[in-house]
Amino acid sequence: MVSPKRQKRIDAFRRIDLYPVTCERLSAGRSDLEVLDGLIAGGAKVVQLREKDASAGDLYRLAARFRKRTAEDGVLLIINDHVDIAMAVNADGVHLGQDDMPPEAVRSIAPDLMIGVSTHTLEQAFAAEAAGVDYINIGPIFPTDTKETPVKPLGPEAVSGIGSRVNVPFTVMGGIKESNMEEVLDKGARRLAVVTAVTQGEDIAGTVKRIRERIINFGKQ
Repeated sequence: MVSPKRQKRIDAFRRIDLYPVTCERLSAGRSDLEVLDGLIAGGAKVVQLREKDASAGDLYRLAARFRKRTAEDGVLLIINDHVDIAMAVNADGVHLGQDDMPPEAVRSIAPDLMIGVSTHTLEQAFAAEAAGVDYINIGPIFPTDTKETPVKPLGPEAVSGIGSRVNVPFTVMGGIKESNMEEVLDKGARRLAVVTAVTQGEDIAGTVKRIRERIINFGKQ
């Protein structure tokens, strides 16, 4: 049974469009907190805090500040990988990779957390759904330098090939830019996960607003 708190988080997640992911070294000299300010100002409804090189202590302190700001503005906070930190700061969710703690184990200790999992194949997507995750990420769609992965780009076709066959919400990620986002929107994606498309924008708030409008209005012309 889904707890009321988790259900509220899932309902909010289903309404998102842009899913920004942080990376301070790819933020044009800005801190993660400065990026967060821009995301909130632009209307983002979710943010994933991902800092692979931060110590556990530094990440916890940063996550606590993210939680304070996101809670004030009604923005979902997802912590990448670190279940303990997500629990400690009362984040809304945790995002797991294929080599991270199994979703079933996370659920046993954190029943209120929303759980997302990165998937690269249809089989992984089915397995994640069977494990009871609340959403999956499909990717990488295009070539990307923001994350080291041995997985070859799946191409926009993976959006419809995988996304249309699962029942949980899905995000898509990997090399998605304003210049190619319509290729994934055309395949049915409606929740685009991005890093540099936003973090390296000259005006983060303006970039977020522009991308969100394009997602929301796609197909309405």
